[in-house]
Amino acid sequence: MRCSYSCRSIEHVLSRRSFLGGLAAGFGAAAGFAGRPMGALAADLQRGGYQILMIYLAGGSSQLETWDPKPGTATGGPFRAIETSVPGVRISELLPKTAQQMHHLSLFRGLNTSEDDHGKGHYLMHTGRRQAPGVEHPHLGSLAARFLAPERDPLPGYIHITPGGGGFSGKDAAFLGPKYGALTLGNGNPPVNADRPGSIGEAEDLARHQLRMRLDRRFDTRRRTAETEAYTATYDQALQLMERRDVFDVTKEPTRDQDRYGSHDLGRHCLLARRLLEAGATFVKVTHSNYDTHNENFDFHLEQVGEFDVSFSALIADLAERGMLDRTLVIVNSEFGRTPNINQYYGRDHWSKAWSVALAGAGIKRGSVVGATNENGTEVVDGEAHGEALFHTYLRAIGIDPVIDEFSVNGRAFQIADPAFYPIEDLLA
Repeated sequence: MRCSYSCRSIEHVLSRRSFLGGLAAGFGAAAGFAGRPMGALAADLQRGGYQILMIYLAGGSSQLETWDPKPGTATGGPFRAIETSVPGVRISELLPKTAQQMHHLSLFRGLNTSEDDHGKGHYLMHTGRRQAPGVEHPHLGSLAARFLAPERDPLPGYIHITPGGGGFSGKDAAFLGPKYGALTLGNGNPPVNADRPGSIGEAEDLARHQLRMRLDRRFDTRRRTAETEAYTATYDQALQLMERRDVFDVTKEPTRDQDRYGSHDLGRHCLLARRLLEAGATFVKVTHSNYDTHNENFDFHLEQVGEFDVSFSALIADLAERGMLDRTLVIVNSEFGRTPNINQYYGRDHWSKAWSVALAGAGIKRGSVVGATNENGTEVVDGEAHGEALFHTYLRAIGIDPVIDEFSVNGRAFQIADPAFYPIEDLLA
C-alpha cells in the first residue's frame, strides 16, 4: 500500500520480502567457518549469551529530526536540539525521553552508504553487502539464529515484529538454509494455531506427532534437503512454542508497563520484544514504518518519532535495569537518511551520503558520539564509514571476528562480511 507522503517505488506497493527475492538455491545449506570450526564458533558464541534487538525505521528516517539535528541552519527545519544525559551531546527535541537514556547509547553520525534505493539500502543495512545479481547473503537475524541461538531453543532464532501480515520466511537466510529464516509476527500477533484444537486430546496429539516423526525419518533416508530439514525443525519448534505461547501476550504485563510503552502499536511491539528477549529470544527485529517522508516531513516525524521516543526509551531503560543490556546489542537503523534540503512539498528525499544510526549494549561504547557532519548536514567531515563497516561492527560487538572467520559453502570459502572493510573501532568498547 503506497503512503501519500512516500515515493512510488515498488517496495511501497509490494511486500519488502517479495521485492527482495527468493532463496539463493545454488549455494546449498552446508555452511561452515574456515577461521574457526562452525561448531566451535557457535558453542563459543552461545556461551556468551548474546542477543540482538534491531529497531528498523522503515522508509528512511530523518537524521536531522532524530540523532543529528542542525537547528538554525537553512536545512535544519523547525525543531530544536536538546541536551541529553551525556553532557555536550544534543539530539532532536522530538526525543526528550530518549535523551534521558543517552548514557546507554552511542551515536554514529558518520555513515555514508551511497545507496539511495529502498531495496538496495535495506539489503545493505541487513547483510553488510551490496546487492549483486545471482547472489544472496544472509541477514544479520539469520546469522544470529545460526550462531547465537541454542540448538534446542523453543523460540525461533529470528523473530520479526512488524505491521502487516505474519508467517515464516526462509528468504533472509540465503545459503544458511531456510531453517534460519524469520518468523514474522504480523501486527505483533502470536504465531497462528498456537493452541491445540479442543477436539484433539493430548494423547491423540502425541500419537500424531510420533507418527509424523517416523514418516519424516523414512522420507529423509531418500529425499533429505535443506527445505525438508527446515520443515521438520519448524514443526518441532512449533510444538515447543505451544507450551510457551503466553510469552507473546503483552496483556500479561502490568498496566503501568503497558502505559509506559505507549498505547499505540509500536508500544505494544516494543513491549513484546522485551518479553521475547527476557524469554531468551536470540534476535528480535521491530519494524516501525513508514518514514519515507517526501511530503510533510515535519508533521510526520512529529508524530512517528514521538511514538518511537516513548517506546524505545522505555525499552532501553528496562534492558538496562534488568541487567540485559550488557549482552544485548541494540541497533536503530533505516535503509538511508533524508536530504538536508527541504523540497517544495515540505518533505525530505532519500539521502545516504551523510546520516546516522544509534547503537547500544553488548560490545558497544556507551554515551559516545562517533563521526560528524558539516554545519548543514550535507557531508561527513569526520569519521566517515560505510554500511559494510557498520556490519563488521555489529559482528565484532557479539564476538564474531569477520576478518578471520569465513564460511565454507560447498567447499568454497566465503567471508561472513565484506573483506574490503573493517569494524568502526571507535564504536567498540
